[in-house]
Amino acid sequence: MKDAAFNSNAYLHHIALNTTRPLELAKFYEKALSIERKPIKGGWVLSGSRRKILILTNKKNCLGFASFACQDSHSLKALKRDFMEKGLKTLQDDKSLFDHDNFHILDCDGNKIYFGLAKNKKDQNSNLYGPLQHITFTSVNLDNFVDFYVNKLGFKISDKVINKKGKLTTCFMRSNQEHHTVACFLSNKAGLDHYSFEAGTWEWIKNWCDHFSKQNIQLIWGPGRHGPGNNLFAFIEDLDGNKIEISAELEIVHDRQTKKWPHEPKTLNLWGNAIMRS
Repeated sequence: MKDAAFNSNAYLHHIALNTTRPLELAKFYEKALSIERKPIKGGWVLSGSRRKILILTNKKNCLGFASFACQDSHSLKALKRDFMEKGLKTLQDDKSLFDHDNFHILDCDGNKIYFGLAKNKKDQNSNLYGPLQHITFTSVNLDNFVDFYVNKLGFKISDKVINKKGKLTTCFMRSNQEHHTVACFLSNKAGLDHYSFEAGTWEWIKNWCDHFSKQNIQLIWGPGRHGPGNNLFAFIEDLDGNKIEISAELEIVHDRQTKKWPHEPKTLNLWGNAIMRS
């Protein structure tokens, strides 16, 4: 089935981070994201206001997995069937925060990606708005990464960044009508680049930045505005060096052609300095 992930209206529901210092990292996230911390076997779960993070004990600091929720059981079953028909190995375990009806795959770079159904459980409220929204990877073979997410998983491409030699350096892909739920940068290593919470409006960006200031957490980039997606942004970094984005005004894509952008600082930040990955 063409555009399988997109047709399932999948959205980023939660992520897991592996760390050598789970308690310290969990305390950081409790403070930084204004969400509740609870112990679980092998680490901590932090949740509230449609943002959920798992902190898991590991011998190295890296992404554990990313989890996408489908709109209903019918779309989840159709998605799994499509993956199996394309030769993808689908596995099931109890590591995610989904109901028992879920599965995971390994992408072309070995990233563990879950698909499942969100539990009907009311989140604890927070005074800060910002649901978890997208995850961005790095890859040494970006063309292969994009081919996998588009032709195997069924994401749609929104925008591409192309360098002067005609080589793809960044790709933004969506599994619903938000500009991107997955993106990837060309890099000399594969893994997590950052993940993002969508605050919705400029006012909430200001509120988040004020909150970070009160918690003595410094911004590492922004506020600024990306070219692709046209979203406002501000970045912080956690204790392990994982980059966290607070975004607002992300483009909603209805029916348009893929846009191409030049590989230059202004593409990443229309307002000022950029963090160039390659």
